[in-house]
This record gives sequence, structure tokens and C-alpha cells, in this order.
Amino acid sequence: MDISVIIPLYNEAESLPELYSWIARVMSAEHFSYEVLFINDGSTDTSWSVIEQLASEHPEVRGIKFRRNYGKSPALYCGFKEAQGDVVITMDADLQDSPDEIPALYRMITVEGYDLVSGYKQKRYDPLSKTIPTKLFNATVRRISGIHNLHDFNCGLKAYRRDVVKNIEVYGEMHRFIPYLAKNAGFDRIGEKVVQHQARKYGKSKFGLNRFVNGYLDLMTLWFLSSFGRKPMHVFGFLGSIMFFIGFVAAIIIGAGKLIALAHGVPHRLVTDSPYFYISLTMMIIGTQLFLAGFLGDLISRSSSTRNDYQIEEAIRCGK
Repeated sequence: MDISVIIPLYNEAESLPELYSWIARVMSAEHFSYEVLFINDGSTDTSWSVIEQLASEHPEVRGIKFRRNYGKSPALYCGFKEAQGDVVITMDADLQDSPDEIPALYRMITVEGYDLVSGYKQKRYDPLSKTIPTKLFNATVRRISGIHNLHDFNCGLKAYRRDVVKNIEVYGEMHRFIPYLAKNAGFDRIGEKVVQHQARKYGKSKFGLNRFVNGYLDLMTLWFLSSFGRKPMHVFGFLGSIMFFIGFVAAIIIGAGKLIALAHGVPHRLVTDSPYFYISLTMMIIGTQLFLAGFLGDLISRSSSTRNDYQIEEAIRCGK
């Protein structure tokens, strides 16, 4: 099969028939073999009924229904698990992503050799309250991830080589950082394509400004896990050792000052009267705790069943 189109959705009953018809026209014109997977993320409208109707009329349509609303990442995870196409296309169900982009995205994967191609909605029809935070967020992700050629990490319209979606795990709200997840998994041939952004035709946006706050927190989590997830001692142990050493040296200096004063018969206040003594003591305690946190983290990492789960692209073995 050439293409799997994965469409996560929540309360988008009005747009689904038009979206499928549009996809079908494009696929027919390009003579692609394809499937369309609608992932119903706990919709409270008639979205599932519409999907059932489409599936009964078109064998290319498949559907998954969640009992409740879990979020976009779980929907994509389940879609990736079920996808059978050589190229996987993800797009939103609100008609803001154009299926006309699919052939070009497909060729960038199959002909130009990209692992992942992300859409870039250069001209947007969103209010400034959404576009300005989006630009700041994308600039931060570019800096931290090291993927400098992407302008819109959160664009729902993306194309993947099948191996990519089968070797990454999308969880929580990590759908915003799929290119980063792919890069960490060893798929670093990541490209971008300017795509058409259309104004929403039905319903209203399901995302608020809180997604930017959550996005930054998720980004920090992903950065830490990708950098130190398999070696927590390297960060916690290092910071703990530095803090303990500074606190210990400070305590020695305070104690030495007291001893020197006593040796010369000079009056000197009690060590415990100095605020620096408590600061140094606190630093030693925190340093010890950080070191122990790194040690425990290393023990947990070593006992993980995925500690030797490496991405092997190809292997040559001698015949017997």
C-alpha cells in the first residue's frame, strides 16, 4: 500500500465527509493505493456515526473510537500502530490542512529520501494571539532540538517513512515534538514543505493558550530524557558533587577562620552565628541529595527492559 492517511479528530462530524471526498479525489488522480484511518478521540457529537457510514461505503476507510477524550498524541500513537502504508500522512480533520499537498509530500519521502517532512503554514489565517506565541515557541524548539530547518513543529500535516512511525513512541502531549522524537530515534533526514493553510470552515478550535505552557514543560522533559535519560548520574551526580564540594570548602574556610582567630587570641563569633555556615551546610545536604538522586536514577535505568533498545537500520550477517 502506498499511503496511510491518519486523521485524529474530536467533534468534527461536519467536516469528515468533505475531507474524505477531497482525499479520495487526490488519491484517484494520482493512482495511489491508500487507506484513511479516522481516530475518534472521544467525540461527543455524531463523528463516529459519520465514520461508520464512510467505512460502510468505502473499503479504504478505517476507524478507531476512544471511550473518552485522551488527546492528540494517544490518537496518533494508535494510528501509527495500525498504519500499513509505505508513507504515512497525518493531517487535522478541520479542513485547514489541504489533501492537495499529499502527492508532493509523498514524493519528498519516496524520491528525495526524507524520513520525515513537516508542513509549514507560512501564510496563516489565525489571530495574532495565536501566531505570535507560535513563532516564539517554534524558535525555542529549533534552538533546543537542533532541527534548524523547521519553522512549524506543530503543523498537523506531516509525512513519514513507515519505519519512522513504527520506531517512535508518541505519548502525553509529545505530538508537538515528533520531529525531535524522530531525530532522537536516528531519523535525521528531516525536511519541510510550505503548505496551504485554510481558514476553519466548521466548528471551533479545540486548543487554548495553555498548550504553549504545557508545550514548554514537555519540551524540557523531552530535552532532559534525550540528553540524560540513559545516564542520569551524569547530570545529577555532577551537580551534586559540585554543590557538595563548594559547600564543604565554604565550611572549611569558616572553620579555619575561627581556629586562626582563637590561635591569635582574637575574639570571634561562634561558627553557628554565621549565616554562611548554614548556607554551606545546606549546599552539602542538597549536593548529597542530588548525588543520591543520580545514583538511584542510574539503578532504575540499568534495570529498565529497554536499556539496550537501539535503533538498528540494517545489518549484514555471514551465512552459515
